[in-house]
Amino acid sequence: MTNGFSILVIDDEIQIRKLLEISLEANDYKVNFAINGKEGITAAASHQPDLILLDLGLPDVDGQDVLVKLREWFQNPIIILSVKSAENEIVKALDNGANDYLTKPFRTQELLARMRTALRVNSIQNNDPIASFGDVSIDLVSRIVKVNNEIIKLTATEYSLLVLLYKNDGRVLTHQFILKEIWGQSYSEQTQYLRVFVAQLRKKIEKDPNRPKFIITESGVGYRFNST
Repeated sequence: MTNGFSILVIDDEIQIRKLLEISLEANDYKVNFAINGKEGITAAASHQPDLILLDLGLPDVDGQDVLVKLREWFQNPIIILSVKSAENEIVKALDNGANDYLTKPFRTQELLARMRTALRVNSIQNNDPIASFGDVSIDLVSRIVKVNNEIIKLTATEYSLLVLLYKNDGRVLTHQFILKEIWGQSYSEQTQYLRVFVAQLRKKIEKDPNRPKFIITESGVGYRFNST
């Protein structure tokens, strides 16, 4: 009996594979394993998993290269599990298309929570006309945003930023990714510019902008949207 979701684990550490096998199967996931990068890419193509857990320290191919290869065609969530905790490594993985990043050793319940979020968000149709979270609603056709059923005025940039964050609910977006998506390549290093707009947006949609519920800061990396 499974919950209908299939998970591919790409990791060469037998202890991690055994831990994940026990934890994931206990939560009704169907699990497949690959012990290196080449085997992982092949398994992803043949099994078409709903989510991939990917280690970066693989014996044959750098995990970042595997991530890039997968993102050429694989659209479902990819969560990184790695002992590499350097900020630049995390940012690189997120920029390469990872949905999330957990460092080893990780807490099993946190991993399961991150997986549930990634799978839930992936099932949301991005063309739904009305997006809602908390007391906020976004009409994606008319571009009208309401808080407590009252229309609030957003600039075109604030609206674009809000929609980008919402459509990546639960995913960590790096400063560089957001800046490129909203303002273009020439603004990719203007992190202070982004902070100003995030602060403005929080004032308009958060009950307490100083303790935000929806737009969460990932220190040194970027932002994560939390709709729950």
